[in-house]
Amino acid sequence: MASAVKFEHFAEALANEEVDIFGTTDTFKAALHSDAPTAATDDELADLTQVTGTGYTAGGDDIQNDGTRSGGTVTMTAVDHTWTAGAADWGTFRYVAIHDDTSTTDILMFDYDYGGNVVLGSAETFTCDYGASLATLA
Repeated sequence: MASAVKFEHFAEALANEEVDIFGTTDTFKAALHSDAPTAATDDELADLTQVTGTGYTAGGDDIQNDGTRSGGTVTMTAVDHTWTAGAADWGTFRYVAIHDDTSTTDILMFDYDYGGNVVLGSAETFTCDYGASLATLA
């Protein structure tokens, strides 16, 4: 299981209503990258080095987020996503960043560390499984 780190700027962006985790106006995406994130200073997708290669779209893919509220708790869900390398040209990655693609700067939310480098050959796949919820705010 990958360990997650919250980017510090995300909490500020959420409080300032710069992001909408309910999925009604904002699109969140998952992006694959190779450089270790710095939660205190990285705040936008451009701060990270994404993988490149056949079958990967820069900026990542839509995770079809949705948020629900019950009492004082908000739960954000996401649809699991699988990437398929179209060729053996992806290079190495280790991290998956979740970011708000609707914001002009692609505000970073969370980053998942898979604990070691991942290399995909042609037609090999990589799946992100977000479990029952992507995030819970209480």
